[in-house]
Amino acid sequence: MAFIKEESEDIRIEEVFSLKQDTEEQTDLMALKEEKQEMKKIEQNDFMTVEKSIQAEASSQKKAQKTKSNSCFTCHKCGKSFNKKYKLKDHMKAHTGVKPFTCDQCGKSFSCKASLKTHMRLHTVEKLFTCSVCGKSFPYKSHLDTHMRIHTGEKPFSCKLCGKSFTNKSHLDSHMKVHTGEKPFTCDQCGKSFSFPYKSNLNYHMRTHTGEKPFCCKLCGKSFSNKRVLKSHMRIHTEEKPFLCDQCGQCFRHKLTLNSHMRTHTGESPYTCTLCGKSVSNKSALNGHMRRHTGEKPFSCTLCGKSFSLKESLKGHMKTHTGEKPFMCAQCGKCFALKRTLTKHMRLHSREISFCLQCEKSFKYKSVMDHHLKTHSGQKPQCSVSGQRLWKKKQKNHPP
Repeated sequence: MAFIKEESEDIRIEEVFSLKQDTEEQTDLMALKEEKQEMKKIEQNDFMTVEKSIQAEASSQKKAQKTKSNSCFTCHKCGKSFNKKYKLKDHMKAHTGVKPFTCDQCGKSFSCKASLKTHMRLHTVEKLFTCSVCGKSFPYKSHLDTHMRIHTGEKPFSCKLCGKSFTNKSHLDSHMKVHTGEKPFTCDQCGKSFSFPYKSNLNYHMRTHTGEKPFCCKLCGKSFSNKRVLKSHMRIHTEEKPFLCDQCGQCFRHKLTLNSHMRTHTGESPYTCTLCGKSVSNKSALNGHMRRHTGEKPFSCTLCGKSFSLKESLKGHMKTHTGEKPFMCAQCGKCFALKRTLTKHMRLHSREISFCLQCEKSFKYKSVMDHHLKTHSGQKPQCSVSGQRLWKKKQKNHPP
């Protein structure tokens, strides 16, 4: 019985060993099978990747060829090409000046619908960014940053050809066309030409012939030929002066006025009279000065017909008809029609008086003192007709 038991145990151990061996072999076979499947999967993925890469490259080449073949709509004015005909049509409106898409909120017009849609966001977007200097608000911070350059005078965009600087890139892009000399827009009435970026300039110019002034001030009723001038005019009512001098703190309504003012600090007088050599700080002052040589007086009073060489002189003269005296002395309350009259009057309070060094007589005005000095020198004013030298009072009774 003991022998049978031992044999039975040996058989059981052998069976267990055999089962274990079979299990290990089976596990090895399964692992090998899984490894083969994994290798096959990797090979398939590599093949798919290569195939996709080839397809993508072929698609890219095909797309490039298609784009090249589609860019066949070319503008005959500027040479710019488009892949769609409607894009060329929209582009052509930039040359013709046609702007059929109008904003129903502010009246601004655009050449294409997409530009109008972009513009409409200005009305719908909440204006969160406010200028700390003038209080104006903007929907985007980038707009505020550009606006702030008006106050700071910063001009980061410079022309590489002439060195002129601008506050934003679009102004620089427009300026660059000036160097090309291209002026395709010509006035059919006087022949004056305008550069490519300034199609609107031709429209404004045409109003000098037609007399059209479509932009009207809602507060005083005054009309203007272009919107920019109306915008500047509105600052008179709002008393807005956004252009700040960084040297003395004085503010101005217009950028050109600030530029002229800055020359009082620098002493620059770049505009010189070719007849007498006198230099002035701005072009309008030079134009006014030149009229003294030519005798031209283009500014006439519509009430009395009197003419003036300067527009400011006419404005001052008109107050004699209206009785307007906007310049008031802060010390005594007396009012004057002209600022220069107020300045002379202020000398009475400040005791800014001229003295004759020979007799110590005092004068309120230098012109009167200059006349008085002639009594000491014996020099008498000369009559332009007879050549006689007489005192001014006697000249009135002097026969021609």
